[in-house]
Amino acid sequence: MRLAVIADIHGNLRALEAVQTDLHRHAPDLVLNLGDHLSGPLQAAGAADLLMQSNYLSIRGNHDRQLLDRSPEKMGPSDRAAFAQLTGAHKEWLGSLPATRVLDERILLCHGTPLDDLQYLLEEIHGTETRLRSAEQIRMRLPDPSVSLVLCAHSHLPRVVNAGGVTVLNPGSVGLQAYDATQPVHYMETGSPHARYAVVDREGRGLKINFIAVEYDWEAASQEAAAAGRTDWACALATGYALRT
Repeated sequence: MRLAVIADIHGNLRALEAVQTDLHRHAPDLVLNLGDHLSGPLQAAGAADLLMQSNYLSIRGNHDRQLLDRSPEKMGPSDRAAFAQLTGAHKEWLGSLPATRVLDERILLCHGTPLDDLQYLLEEIHGTETRLRSAEQIRMRLPDPSVSLVLCAHSHLPRVVNAGGVTVLNPGSVGLQAYDATQPVHYMETGSPHARYAVVDREGRGLKINFIAVEYDWEAASQEAAAAGRTDWACALATGYALRT
């Protein structure tokens, strides 16, 4: 079975369309979508429309939840910008998505960790630095001992880790290749603006994993973010590096 894994689109319709086009050459049996579909100053409604028309197996991320569980005045600027574009149908679709899924009883889909969509599964923060967790620390955050493959997102960093016999994969972000966070202050950066996803081939008991980086019109996306007053997004979209002030 061939799986394509996407995550963290963040309303970047241009990047999503480029990834969808690239998916055709891999012909996956199933596309798994790990959440944070819409939040950001770009084309949230267009991204929602495209995702709702797809047959992807999707879960929600923390930003998808935040678009529904609080009023706009309590949202951050990225959620608030996306919320202003959403229709009732978009919100109903977001509300239908589960926090996690288990596929074939062996593959677990989550956004952050299986129990917390705000926590990184593979990374930990020391000061402003991001470090990879130890295999033991990662394994402790996996409550189901029967799974063999865990697909996670949230950090936007493409990684594959062997955590005590469990393969943990983050496909990277389709739509946003860098960001700065405030609680605590830290930076996530891939160093290039390409849209990211992963392809997983299940071959017997083994896995073959390919990380894919796709070109798209990131300059147009960056200009759109700048026009919305989001210089941080404009920098991240154009370069893959976070804006440091």
